[in-house]
Amino acid sequence: MPARVCCLLAAFALIAAAHSPEQPGVVRLERSLDAMGTTYTIDMYGPNPAVMAGAAENAFDEVRRVDDMLSNYKPESELSQVNAHGAEAPVHVSREFFEFLQTCARYSEASEGSFDITVGSLMKVWGFYKGSGHLPHQAEVRAALQTVGYRNIDLDSSNLTVRLKRSGVNLDPGGVGKGYAVDRMVAVLRECGVNCALVSGGGSSIYGIGAPPIDARGWHVKIREPKNEKATAAEVYLRDNSVSTSGNYERFFWAEGKLYSHIMDPRTGYPAVGMLSVSVIAPKTLDSEIWAKPYYILGRDWTLRHKPKDFRVLLCEDKPGAQCAWLP
Repeated sequence: MPARVCCLLAAFALIAAAHSPEQPGVVRLERSLDAMGTTYTIDMYGPNPAVMAGAAENAFDEVRRVDDMLSNYKPESELSQVNAHGAEAPVHVSREFFEFLQTCARYSEASEGSFDITVGSLMKVWGFYKGSGHLPHQAEVRAALQTVGYRNIDLDSSNLTVRLKRSGVNLDPGGVGKGYAVDRMVAVLRECGVNCALVSGGGSSIYGIGAPPIDARGWHVKIREPKNEKATAAEVYLRDNSVSTSGNYERFFWAEGKLYSHIMDPRTGYPAVGMLSVSVIAPKTLDSEIWAKPYYILGRDWTLRHKPKDFRVLLCEDKPGAQCAWLP
């Protein structure tokens, strides 16, 4: 990454910053940005509102840059260029995007294919791409499933090229983009000297830097009850770690009396069943966002056997009488 200059936006800071009653000389600053199909927010404390305002703008510039790389809505993005031309010939990409795809492949292998960035064609036939979803014909699902599989991505590290091994393979950043963007925002804020902030991508992928003046335990975050948006399933404190949640209430539709969510099982071609939501606390937002999907898809027993010791996982299972509970 090029060196950054943390700009001083003093005029904005005087308007947006509020003095913290908990600690004299410390101010609070909140900013938000709509990008990548969601809203990113930053909540910061610090002694210098101008520095914090500049840091926030740099972090949002980073989100825009990530969007320019990963968007499947922008034809000029690197991801869209690979989708459009990767089956015809190898596509030369930036080192960052190449390493991003390498990382996704490692997650796919570790999750036994339950996380897969090539799920794009399935999201389209199920109507979750630019839509709220609809029930497809079985033949459509079978056809789309032929183009899904992370092993269809050929990565040439010597030339930094990406080739798609068959026509129709479609990369979709929906299960990874927010976590990647939040981690990049956190890195930029730290480069600018911010050591106390809560960074959120859509309210579902969140990272806490340090601890706010009001609570040394960290940033207080409530995890919603999947069947009742006004109820709380759990409360956590984030201090230099992240939490991400995947739930069937985020995007779904009803058909023939059954709920179908956007959390797709790449192995079957159908939305995963058996869970209502999964929340993961992990050191990096990329980890928490990605692993929430395999844990959701593969269930309690697999998660118990495979989750790292420094992860905490809250499972809300779709069973009569089941309660949301943290795994041991």
